[in-house]
Amino acid sequence: MNSSQPPEPPESLQRAERQAQVVQALQTCLPAHALLWNSEDTTPYECDGLSAYRQRPLVVALPETEAQMQAVLRSCHALDVPVVARGAGTGLSGGALPHRLGVTLSLAKFNQIIKVDRFSRTAVVQCGVRNLAISEAAAPHGLYYAPDPSSQIACTIGGNVAENSGGVHCLKYGLTLHNIVKIKGFTMDGEAVVFGSDALDSPGFDLMSIVIGSEGMLAVALEVTVKLIPRPQLARCIMASFDDIRKAGDAVAAVIAAGIIPAGLEMMDKPMTAAVEDYVHAGYDLSAAAILLCESDGTPEEVEEEIGRMSAVLRGHGASAIAVSRDEAERLKFWSGRKNAFPASGRISPDYMCMDSTIPRKRLADMLLAIAEMEKKYQLRCCNVFHAGDGNLHPLILFDANQAEQLHRAELFGADILETSIAMGGTITGEHGVGVEKLNSMCVQFSAAENEQMFGVKRAFDPKGLLNPGKVIPTLQRCAEYGKMLVRGGQLKHPDLLRF
Repeated sequence: MNSSQPPEPPESLQRAERQAQVVQALQTCLPAHALLWNSEDTTPYECDGLSAYRQRPLVVALPETEAQMQAVLRSCHALDVPVVARGAGTGLSGGALPHRLGVTLSLAKFNQIIKVDRFSRTAVVQCGVRNLAISEAAAPHGLYYAPDPSSQIACTIGGNVAENSGGVHCLKYGLTLHNIVKIKGFTMDGEAVVFGSDALDSPGFDLMSIVIGSEGMLAVALEVTVKLIPRPQLARCIMASFDDIRKAGDAVAAVIAAGIIPAGLEMMDKPMTAAVEDYVHAGYDLSAAAILLCESDGTPEEVEEEIGRMSAVLRGHGASAIAVSRDEAERLKFWSGRKNAFPASGRISPDYMCMDSTIPRKRLADMLLAIAEMEKKYQLRCCNVFHAGDGNLHPLILFDANQAEQLHRAELFGADILETSIAMGGTITGEHGVGVEKLNSMCVQFSAAENEQMFGVKRAFDPKGLLNPGKVIPTLQRCAEYGKMLVRGGQLKHPDLLRF
């Protein structure tokens, strides 16, 4: 070492110096109450819904106006400070995990519904508006917003845009991508941008389809124009019990093969129904190996005909019992269990890791059987709830994060589920995003060249790489290290998937 060079300051001092610099810059952009940097104030922002991974941000900015948001981004861009946008923090893949030397940009104060237009069947809302609040505002006009993630009472439309959220009715009505017409926001350098338009189409490339689901890596959404649809005259739900999970999985594929597109088609295994029944008393059949919830909506005549067709298919594929909701209260009761699957799991385990992969519908039973073997391998319990109609899986791995060894096993369990999903012809995510949780699994699904193409898209929007860095796209070095670890530990069950 050259003794004439001063030694590097300790990491804590580097952080303190950087923090002072950022605070000084942002104090010119924000009122005092909208800027947090003391540890007791920033700790509540240290994680999102994936609480296994935590990191306190350097600074939390809470802009209240468009001009303030733009100024914060410009200041951070000038200082080369990373920015992580955060909505309600309900994400489940660590997408809003702070950067230790960055600014967490809270969008919570952008919570106004600007306009509900019953004639164009659209609503213009700020990014911090809760998902359910949109439907509540549209209800007097007989309209609602279709995507309904289980966290809809809390999650925000900006977060839904970032993750391309779905919900139990996405089979018929689509994901966030299919229900948005325009997004206004800013790039990392504070440039105002608009994706989509109020018209049926917009000129140029369809950049909105790139931005939705980009997990806050390309732009920060400020204002979103959503589609509203008429509330159906009637909705009824079938609860079908199966004494064998393969029969239930085959029944899902059979319903779709019959040309029926239910409003919702969900599947829960026995451990999951036991957990939710104890929590909300939805009336589930606790003796069943699996239950399906199949909903039909439309006119009374359409619903009656479709319920009859679905019931016949379900019986023909081994349903041991079928119950059809008699009124709206019972329909909501049936759905209350599915909607509360996550909190119900939280009651029976200190922590859970909710996975999110997608497989062909015909492989649902194969996946459940594979997960049962993984439970034995990793010595952890798993409750399963699926958006069965489109093959989107949500296995909930139960563990105790206070025991580091359990967390490690949960991570291996989750990676195994994702790798198995790829081997079955699926993908590692459906609606929760990659975040930090699935970074290693991106190395299995995509080659180095494919990941580099994704980095190319990010560089086009964010040349400095400051928006939500270190998420979604793994580096070549990370993939190489992960591959060596898998091979060394004998954990790669499908060597043909090794893409790096």
